[in-house]
Amino acid sequence: MPSILTRPLGRLLAACAVVILVALGWFALQVDPIFSSAGKEVIVTVHPGDSLATIAAQMHAEGVIASPLAFRIYTLFGAPVVHPGSYEMAQGSSFAKVRAVLGAAPNVKVADVTPGLTLHEVALNVASAKGSSWANSFVKAATNDATHSPFAKGSSLEGLIGAGQYIITPGTTPAQLARRMVDGFVKEASSVGLTPSTTLSGLDAYQLVIAASIVEKEGYYPKNMPKVARVIFNRLQRGGPLQMDATVLYYLGLDGGTVTHAMLQTPTPYNTYLNPGLTPTPICVVSTIALNAVLHAPAGPWLYFTLVNKDGTMAFATTFAEQLKNEQIAAENGIG
Repeated sequence: MPSILTRPLGRLLAACAVVILVALGWFALQVDPIFSSAGKEVIVTVHPGDSLATIAAQMHAEGVIASPLAFRIYTLFGAPVVHPGSYEMAQGSSFAKVRAVLGAAPNVKVADVTPGLTLHEVALNVASAKGSSWANSFVKAATNDATHSPFAKGSSLEGLIGAGQYIITPGTTPAQLARRMVDGFVKEASSVGLTPSTTLSGLDAYQLVIAASIVEKEGYYPKNMPKVARVIFNRLQRGGPLQMDATVLYYLGLDGGTVTHAMLQTPTPYNTYLNPGLTPTPICVVSTIALNAVLHAPAGPWLYFTLVNKDGTMAFATTFAEQLKNEQIAAENGIG
């Protein structure tokens, strides 16, 4: 007959066995959640210096894994080398799938579109993120024929894409990215009251975007943009050429720098020293600040402006004699 010590010990061992079996079963279900189908795709971003525990917590918060503890135990048998960046994963993924995704390079790319960039420069950013072949497809999609903008006239989408950071997941197509950028501009324009039917001072909506793109490049700093917009309106009303350096540089594929006499004499559709009125298209991505400056330009007689301080301050003048004085101030301040 079993001794009095044998029965409690047997029960204890049996209880331990049950606990172990339950724990192993729970762990197995965490490793491979076979009873739940994969959910939607989500993005987990790994920052420099993030520990595996931090990454596991992020994945748990996004629903990728159910237990950060189980994942950390799992990776004791082989933790992936995780590089900073963004990763697209499906909710409810197996640990093996998660480890495979984390062990590869970040599969989510970002294309930055900042005010002042040309469409060509945006395409270069896309190429940096996704490669030249993908970027070439994006360029083909980034035309009004392929991706229609309600603001466009003709095929060019220059100046008609919204500023911001665009996430490119593994499933994103070039056409989808172009569509999001065009929709981004429509939303951006709407936020400041610009619609495709807007008219102001004899300019239609597309022409107002063209003016805003010149303001973006010429004003550069937000504090300068409203008065620069007024100068453009005043020069258009006066007639004759706008004489804006940024438009000359745009056609030559240059951004800033000295505009030479030879450049000013080069006949191009974007040379506003030789051609009256606005350029045929916008010359860059515009900010809401530039759009607002054009839509709400302050009253004033200014016809000229020049940078007079390295902190970005511009001086505005009504007469050419005043402009010459301001240029002298700029020279004295080491600008020229």
